[in-house]
Amino acid sequence: MIDYPGMIVPVNHVEPVPRRIRAVLAGETVLDTTRARYVWEWSNYPQYYIPADDIRPDLLTSEDRTQHSSRGTVEVYGLRLGEVHRPRAAKVLHDSTVDGLSGTVRFDWAAVDAWFEEDEQVFVHPRNPYARVDALRSTRPVRVELDGIVLAEAASPVMVFETGLPTRYYLDRTQIDFGHLIATDTVTACPYKGTTSGYWSIRIGEQVHRDLAWAYDFPTRQLLPIAGLVAFYNERVDLFVDGQLLERPTTSFFRSKD
Repeated sequence: MIDYPGMIVPVNHVEPVPRRIRAVLAGETVLDTTRARYVWEWSNYPQYYIPADDIRPDLLTSEDRTQHSSRGTVEVYGLRLGEVHRPRAAKVLHDSTVDGLSGTVRFDWAAVDAWFEEDEQVFVHPRNPYARVDALRSTRPVRVELDGIVLAEAASPVMVFETGLPTRYYLDRTQIDFGHLIATDTVTACPYKGTTSGYWSIRIGEQVHRDLAWAYDFPTRQLLPIAGLVAFYNERVDLFVDGQLLERPTTSFFRSKD
């Protein structure tokens, strides 16, 4: 049972991006545009499609091969800047079956060093203009258990409501039993929250459950209420809200989005 709003944008939906989009590789700007398009290759979030005229042409190197997609046939290019070479970095869509996409380029997100919307860096993937993320303080008490062991009890959690994801419950560190938590070196990022500052595995007896909790000490300004708080994956622990055990989400988002 899913008890949160899902994504409703159809595949191949296209919308204009009203923000200036830039990408940087090895300290130099690869693209700079105010004419990008959002394209939903799947319903959860879009990708940027960039007009070819807004990309530095000297950086693209043809790989002499094509691929087929539901948006048309694309030509595959690499990116080369000095000694830096990123193969299969870009797909040029010359003649698209989708209105408004002919002559655009879709970059692999990791092919460049950084993406910017206006002058703010964006992580992981473009932000979905149809997604909402709210961090709300609540007085509904939350208890977290695993294999019958209480890991945390909080009287006033911060609840993060994000379109397409289960509600996440962020708890003050003073309300967590760190005797069962083991710090790890895992780092993940989120387009809406920023980059995590800590991850913890959970030890119950001899068993270690890898990377079940995380924190953002320096989240984006929109998510400042979660700064320094710790959340646990609903999918892997037992969560009680107002004394009621929540059903674990049937679709796993474990380690893919937090």
